[in-house]
Amino acid sequence: MSEIPVLISDLAVILVSASLVTILFKWLKQPVVLGYIVAGILSGPACKFTPTVVDSSSISTWSEIGVIFLLFTLGLDFSFKKLVKVGGTAVTAALTIVAGMMFVGYATGLILGWSHMTSLFLGGMLSMSSTTIIYKALDDMGLRNQKFSGVVLGILVVEDLFAVLMMVLLSTLAVSKQVEGIELLDSVIKLGVFLMFCFIVGIYLVPSFLQFCHKYLNYETLLIINIGLCFGMVKIATLAGFSSALGAFIMGSLLAETIEAERIERLVKPVKDLFGAIFFVSVGMMIDPQLLWEYKIPILLLTIIVMVGQICFGTFGVLLSGQSLKVAIQSGFSLAQIGEFAFILASLGLSLKVTDKFLYPIVVAVSVLTTFFTPYMIRFSEPAYNHLDRIIPEKWKNLLQKYSSGSTTINQKSAWNKLLKALARIVGTYASVSIVLIFVWLQYVSPIITSHLPGWKGNILSLVMILALISPLLRAIMMKKNHSVEFQQLWNDNKFNRGPLISLILLRVVLCVIMVMIPVARLLNTAVSYMWVITSLIIISIIFSKKLKKQSILMERHFFTNLTAREIEEEKRATINHNFANHMLERDLHLADFEIKQNSPSVGKTLRELNFRKYCNVNIVTIIRGDIRINIPGGEERLYPFDKIIVVGSDSDLEHFRTYVEEKYQDYKSHLHPTTNEVSIEQFQVSANSPLIGKTIQESGIRDKADCLVIGIERGNTSIKNPDPSTVFQEGDLVWIVGEHSKLLRFCV
Repeated sequence: MSEIPVLISDLAVILVSASLVTILFKWLKQPVVLGYIVAGILSGPACKFTPTVVDSSSISTWSEIGVIFLLFTLGLDFSFKKLVKVGGTAVTAALTIVAGMMFVGYATGLILGWSHMTSLFLGGMLSMSSTTIIYKALDDMGLRNQKFSGVVLGILVVEDLFAVLMMVLLSTLAVSKQVEGIELLDSVIKLGVFLMFCFIVGIYLVPSFLQFCHKYLNYETLLIINIGLCFGMVKIATLAGFSSALGAFIMGSLLAETIEAERIERLVKPVKDLFGAIFFVSVGMMIDPQLLWEYKIPILLLTIIVMVGQICFGTFGVLLSGQSLKVAIQSGFSLAQIGEFAFILASLGLSLKVTDKFLYPIVVAVSVLTTFFTPYMIRFSEPAYNHLDRIIPEKWKNLLQKYSSGSTTINQKSAWNKLLKALARIVGTYASVSIVLIFVWLQYVSPIITSHLPGWKGNILSLVMILALISPLLRAIMMKKNHSVEFQQLWNDNKFNRGPLISLILLRVVLCVIMVMIPVARLLNTAVSYMWVITSLIIISIIFSKKLKKQSILMERHFFTNLTAREIEEEKRATINHNFANHMLERDLHLADFEIKQNSPSVGKTLRELNFRKYCNVNIVTIIRGDIRINIPGGEERLYPFDKIIVVGSDSDLEHFRTYVEEKYQDYKSHLHPTTNEVSIEQFQVSANSPLIGKTIQESGIRDKADCLVIGIERGNTSIKNPDPSTVFQEGDLVWIVGEHSKLLRFCV
């Protein structure tokens, strides 16, 4: 009798237990993630009553693949441009939460008598809310159009980046066994340069590659290519000394900037769901219920700390960023849990053997408890605000109102501010890419060249090739913004500005000289004086080369075309102008989009008949029908199935509108009596005494009275396909008709 490999039998146990338990959790209306963890406990070695996994090492491999796909899909939803767009509110609040919870978590660990490294990992775990759980909770509760939801989702975007960076930094600390020192600074710099390099080169190459292959990209090919790109970046990240999860996140964020991002996300989702389920089940497998009971006090303490700490720091951070007290409290209560990143950091600490074994199940238990309370905390946020609003002194209310309204005013940026920001972005970007290219070239490419062409010839060839590669980047560093509007304005406004402006140019030239000196000194064994001469000649030729100027402009244009391609495409299809929406969010108005269902009672009615302004205090400002956009529609405009309507109103008005429409739809649906009869093909023979003899198909009433369609007649040795309505029935005809079975019986005699 043949036996299946242990890996497959273990996978069978995992997936069967996961499917059964998650169905139960769906019925209980609880997050599926909790079901996976419970399934892991039941299929893990700690459970003695159910079939257990035999080879836990192979499951750790599956779970690592699950982490890769989780981070990859998280990157697809992230994108670096989204980070820029979330604004100061999200950044300020996220920094406050992460810093505050890191400190509280670390201090709590030390108070409980845990080691410094365990306490540090604990702080990281407690500082990250769950994107998946919050997004699902807001969606299920119909709160996605609320003002605080936009703030919360922006905070989660920033926290996702912090979480990925924290994984790298905690890994470095775990290996070096030091919490401070020059090694940590070195790691931070390396991480920053690596991220910058991957972003610039990735945006330049990946969208172009997908666009080049576009005509060959069916669903199968696109899926294989993108999973290949994901694991390719995983390999690059690990070779560079970073985690596989970081590589997956980076590739996801790069693909998020392409116009294929939404297709990729849909294709990868089933794969992510599968391996993500295996990961969360493996999380549960490492939990010992006896250990949970032993550490019940720390679990309850940490649960309280997470909920109270996230609420306090979240509320304070959002309030500090200039939002109103109500939005701040709603945001703080929504963030009161930890999720998938806590599991990933716990797994990381366990695999590196730097955290105590009891920390893993404790953090998972805290995550389960806080996740369970998430919907209730969101619902409780408004009553909490109402209670606080009643007890806060009027003087404090006025002060908070002035602070929040004052933070939304637009400050005029000075020319110096604009110029320095632009130069910092340009120099940081091109210098990072140049440094990484030089390092990779000297470390890997140059030895290959000199092995095939030894001596000075190989060194010169290698030097010429690396200089040709980085020279457009060096020219951009030295010459960009030297003729910009801000530069000219500062130069002409005040002669005292000219010294600092010239100094900025010279500093950039010096930076390029240093970067050129690195390969020159490495590949040319000459005196220092000759090196300076050679470097100076190279820099001068780069500055005055018209060909390099043209190439630099084309490279930058290509980069920004790739960077903005998805944004331009989304603007064409966008239901809401995001700039306008963000502007309105600073007031108590929102734009929200709703889709008209195909059997909605609103279908076919005019806006005047529906009169949403009267019943819900909202206005329909746009109707999107396919590629047609009807702005400020008139009262006689009718709604049709799958129309997207853009509605403007306050939080309460939009919620009232959503509830009103849903109630109308459910009421209309309850009065419908849909038929369950299916259409089938039947045949009957015209008998000698049939009333059909001598009648045409039209005269027989088969179509009009019985809703049946004659599709063929067999008469002797001939067949009539799709007969004309004037065809006369004859005795012995074999008639083929299509219709509902109950109605066909009238004629099939």
